[in-house]
Parts: sequence; C-alpha cells; structure tokens
Amino acid sequence: METPEHLLVVDDDREIRELLADYLERQGYRVTTAANGGEMRRVLAAAPVNMVILDVMMPGEDGLALCRELRAQSAIPIIMLTARGESVDRIVGLEMGADDYLAKPFEPRELLARIRSVLRRAHALPPNLQPDSDRLFHFAGWTLDVESRQLLSADGVAVALSGAEYRLLRVFLDHAGRVLNRDQLLNFTRGRDADPFDRSIDLAVSRLRQKLRDDARDPKLLKTVRNEGYVLAVPVRRE
Repeated sequence: METPEHLLVVDDDREIRELLADYLERQGYRVTTAANGGEMRRVLAAAPVNMVILDVMMPGEDGLALCRELRAQSAIPIIMLTARGESVDRIVGLEMGADDYLAKPFEPRELLARIRSVLRRAHALPPNLQPDSDRLFHFAGWTLDVESRQLLSADGVAVALSGAEYRLLRVFLDHAGRVLNRDQLLNFTRGRDADPFDRSIDLAVSRLRQKLRDDARDPKLLKTVRNEGYVLAVPVRRE
C-alpha cells in the first residue's frame, strides 16, 4: 500500500485549517496543519512534507515571507492562498517561487485539482527531462547536477532551485542555442496543464536569471529574442 502524500496547511484561521484537513484527508492525503511560521518550521523539521499550502494574509510573518524562506531552502511545491484576488498579489507570490496561487473564497474541489496538478508536475518530468546518462551540465562557469538537482556557481556556492526553476533550466540546457517561445516553454515544463495566456514563464525566466546572476537589463545567458521567446546563448558541456 502506497504511503499517502503529506500536505502541510499553514493558515492562521483555525476553521479553514480544520475544514481543509478534513476534506483533504477524505481525498486520501495525510494532512498536518500549522497556525504560523514557527509551527510550520517545527512540522518541516519533524517529518518530510510533499507540499505546503500557505496563506498569504497572516499576522506576524506573512505567507510571502514564509514562501521566500521555503524557496531559499528547498524545492518543495507551494500553493499560496489569499483573501485578496488582485493580480499583483499573484505576481508577487509567483515571483517568490510559489508553484500556484488560489484566491479565497474557493471551492475545496478547485484546491484539490490544483494540488493534484502541482504534485503531478513535481513528480513527473516532461519527456525531454527524463533521466539519462548525463549527470552534469557545465555552462558559463555554472554546473547543474541532475541527480541532486543542485546548481553550483563557479566558486562552488550551491544555489537552491524550485521545481519549476529546475525544469525550466533543464529545458534551456537541453535546447541550448535554440530560441524557445512561451508556448514551447509552457509545454515542456507544464505539459497538459499549460494555459496559452499564462505569463508565468516570464516570471520564471526572471527568477532563473536572478539565480544565475544574469543581469535582466543586459542578459548574457538567458537572452530575450524580441517577438520570439528566449534562448540560452552559451555553450553547454555534458558529463
């Protein structure tokens, strides 16, 4: 019998925590809840978690700060919840490294669909990212270790990548020198879940440039090709 995936719900509203825990447990998940950042850290230190469902509007440490902290430490999938539906909140959440975003109030079934979608993307790599004989990718002084999913700078500093950032970097490395448009990048990284009007690729490229220390005003690695897309403009060596 398979071990159920472990979800951590972080929300200061006890009623919402209990409602989501009850619903998601009935869907076959193991659910732990936390009311704040301190409780979240204790849960994460005590047991592996497959996903964090994180409320934005919390007193003290808000969800955006906690998302930034989580993303700096791991690639754990994150879905953010907020009572405010403004697009700026969604954009900020995605820029912090969240995998998806849902505005309150919402139907539990919609959250369930998002959870399944994000977990599916986290567990199943697109065809061009299937494990192969190449373990290391070297480019412009950087090294990506495929087995550990660790990105190392030229001076040996490890840079944490989210799952989405890792998949996007792999796509660029596998297609170095080739211009890829947004639809292709969405297809490679998100498959059937891609939305043709989704602008999250632009945010993901921006985050990846920051991780690669690539100046957005004059990028040398991930270049923008006007009206076409993006290209990794440096040679790649595989081992």
